[in-house]
Amino acid sequence: LLRGNYFSENPESQSSLLYNITNKLSLLVEKIMDFTEAYADTCSTVGLAAREGNVKILRKLLKQGRSIDVADNRGWMPIHEAAYHNSIECLRILIHADSSENYIKTKTFEGFCALHFAASQGHRKIAQILLEAGADPNATTLEDTTPLFLAVENGHIDVLRLLLQHGANVNGSHSMCGWNSLHQASFQENVDIIKLLLKKGANKECQDDFGITPLFLAAQYGKLESLNILISSGKINPLAFVLILDLLIPLTNRICETGPDKVSPVYSAVFGGHEKCLELLLQNGYSPDAQICLVFGFSSPMCMAFQKDSEFLGIVNILLKYGAQLNELHLAYCLKHEKFSVFRYFLKKGCPLAPWSHVTEFINHAVKAQVKYKEWLPHLLLAGFDPLTLLCSSWIDSVSEDTLIFTLEFTNWKRLPPAVEKMLSARALNSSWILQQWIASVPSLAHLCRLEIRCSLKANHLKSDSFIRQLPLPRSLHNYLLYEEVLRMNEVPELADDDEEISEAT
Repeated sequence: LLRGNYFSENPESQSSLLYNITNKLSLLVEKIMDFTEAYADTCSTVGLAAREGNVKILRKLLKQGRSIDVADNRGWMPIHEAAYHNSIECLRILIHADSSENYIKTKTFEGFCALHFAASQGHRKIAQILLEAGADPNATTLEDTTPLFLAVENGHIDVLRLLLQHGANVNGSHSMCGWNSLHQASFQENVDIIKLLLKKGANKECQDDFGITPLFLAAQYGKLESLNILISSGKINPLAFVLILDLLIPLTNRICETGPDKVSPVYSAVFGGHEKCLELLLQNGYSPDAQICLVFGFSSPMCMAFQKDSEFLGIVNILLKYGAQLNELHLAYCLKHEKFSVFRYFLKKGCPLAPWSHVTEFINHAVKAQVKYKEWLPHLLLAGFDPLTLLCSSWIDSVSEDTLIFTLEFTNWKRLPPAVEKMLSARALNSSWILQQWIASVPSLAHLCRLEIRCSLKANHLKSDSFIRQLPLPRSLHNYLLYEEVLRMNEVPELADDDEEISEAT
């Protein structure tokens, strides 16, 4: 029945449903066979002493010759009672009374040995005593459940470490239907246990009897932390992600992309550097801009892309291809990560230069990047950016004299706002004679004409020098409008063809 048509038609639900049904069947069997209660007339006095941890009574009973292998109506023997109830001294006494491995490995009617109980209850000392006495760390119950699985299921990481130290198999089947410990930890979103299992060699692409992987499970149930750990811990077959998305996209409620406290799957694709998955999501209508992601701490998928290295340019181009909107934060991230060719690329792709909502954040990164200003500042100013936006106290007080003078070259420095003039005068008092003389000089008429002509041009005309080159003016004036004498004087490298550079890198 369990492997019939219902599961063949609903493959994504096979593993979880079968696991839940198995648990419910187990509870039914327990009720029928009275496994949940030990009757007074079936529990031996030795078993009762072990349950209560009464060492004095236990010694007395054993001295009287009472048996240690009398089972109750559940098949529990005294060693099971001691292990379940954390009766450490009683356990030692029982093991000493019968040191054979057969007694330690004795199972209840459900197939539980003492180590299963120790693992499920989190009794590390009990588990250590049993393992050192020869208990099998890979013993299975009638439902194929291992001590390792029970430790994971109940969140007992100390017992889990102990079992792994004694040879517990981190891979393979640990429960009914092939569901193993990594499946369970991912389902329960136990971050520390997932990391430990992966560190000890757990296979993140392991499959249960129905081909379900921990990664698919985390995606299916929205276990974001589990998904992030599985994605970020080494390489995963990209085809697995694509197959998962093919199954999930038609069934996904799109509130995950727009709802409060939700996270768009676009972020996960960018976070993992999975270009094929990213493109598949965008092809199916997910937004390349998405909502602000407080979980990851990024305002957009494009901002998140800056954490990537080898996949960075590919991700950027995919986001742009599907209409990602550029803004000043993306330029700021370029400066932060010193991706200057991408900075110039974004300018040519139409990143708006006004109005800005994150001026302070941009200027903070700009001040830190001013040492390499020749790689980005000329391009920003030539693209039509208003230098007055930069001429605030943090820029004027922090940048080098060369950088400050270069910024002023794009202004009429004798007709600046009074507040800016005041800050410049204060800076000049503590600066070299060169800066003082430069600020005191009067802009030439040619320079003022250049400013006027450039001011009359539309923003898109300044993105590239091709428009200015086509103006009906002598070539020398083209060069002047493009600040070639200023660039040459400041030894600014020739403007690179960043479109070609980005394309080749991608």
